[in-house]
Amino acid sequence: MSRPVALVTAPLRGPALEELRTIADVVFDPWIEYRPIKLHGPDDLAARIQELGASIVICEADFCMGPVLDLPLTVIGSTRGDPTNVDVDAATAAGIPVVHTPGRNADAVAEMTVALLMALTRHVVPGHRDMTEGTIHGESLPYQRYRAWQVAGRTAGLIGLGAVGRATKWRLEGLGMRVIATDPFADDATHELDDLLAEADVVSMHAAVTPETFGMMNAPKFALMNPGAVYVNSARAGLHDVDAVVAALDSGHLAGAALDHVDGETLAEGHPLLGRANVVLTPHIGGATYDVEIRQTEMIVADVKAILNGETPTHCKNPEVLP
Repeated sequence: MSRPVALVTAPLRGPALEELRTIADVVFDPWIEYRPIKLHGPDDLAARIQELGASIVICEADFCMGPVLDLPLTVIGSTRGDPTNVDVDAATAAGIPVVHTPGRNADAVAEMTVALLMALTRHVVPGHRDMTEGTIHGESLPYQRYRAWQVAGRTAGLIGLGAVGRATKWRLEGLGMRVIATDPFADDATHELDDLLAEADVVSMHAAVTPETFGMMNAPKFALMNPGAVYVNSARAGLHDVDAVVAALDSGHLAGAALDHVDGETLAEGHPLLGRANVVLTPHIGGATYDVEIRQTEMIVADVKAILNGETPTHCKNPEVLP
C-alpha cells in the first residue's frame, strides 16, 4: 500500500514530527515561517490538498471548510484547544474525524500570567523605561516611587479552573500566594464569582469566551473587587468590558491591569489603556513558546497514528464519525 501524504501547515516541532514522517510522506509548510504569514482560505487549501494528493491535513489557522471537506480526507488535525478554524459540523457530515490539542499551551500561558503579574506589581515596565530613557532621577528616587507590596501572602482569585487555571494555581502557590477559584464546571472550585471578587487581591482570568462569559467582567463586577486590587487577563479580551477596565483604573479603584490580548489584536493611537504606568500590555503571546509546538505535535501525531491504526484517538472533536 502507498504511504499517505500529510500536508502540515501548523508549526510542528520535536521527535513526534519525525515520528509522523515514518508513517506518512510529510509536506511541511508552516504558516509561521512566512513574512508576512501565509494562511490558506478554503479554496486555496483544497487546491493544495488535491495537488499533493494529501489525505491528512494538520493545520492551525488555515480554514478547513467548504471545498476542503468535499475531499477524501482521512483526518484533520487542528493544533488549537478548540478547532475553530474547522467546520466541525461539515466534517462530521463528511465522516472526517477532527482531532485537536486542548491544554497544549497551559504551562506557557500560566508562565505568562506570572510574568504579567510580576511586571505589573513590581513596576518592571516603567522602571525599564526610566533606565532606557535616562529618566531615573527626578523629584523622587526610583526606590521611593516604585515601592510595592509583595505578592507572597496575598490572595489570587482565578476565574476558570481548566488546564491553564490549574497550571497557574500551583505557580502562584509557589510564590506564596493563597489561591481561590471559581468555575461552574470544576468541583474543586472554592468560590462563587462575586465572593471571589470581594476577597481577592489579584483577579486572574482563565475562562473560555462563550455567550455566558462574554463581557463577564463589567462595571458592577469590578466594583466588587477590593480597592487596590489588580486585574490580570492572559486569556481573551472578550471576557471583560474594556470601558469598565478603564473606568476602574481612572477612579483608582483598580490599582492596575495586565492584559495579553485586546480586541482586534491592536489598540488605536490615543487609546485610554496606552501610556499608563499601571497597565502592562502584551500582544497575545502567552502561548508563543517552542515547548507548545512540541506538545501540540505530540498530541496531534498520537491521534493521527491512532486513527490510521483503527484505534480511538484521545482528543477527537467529533467521535461519532469513528468506527
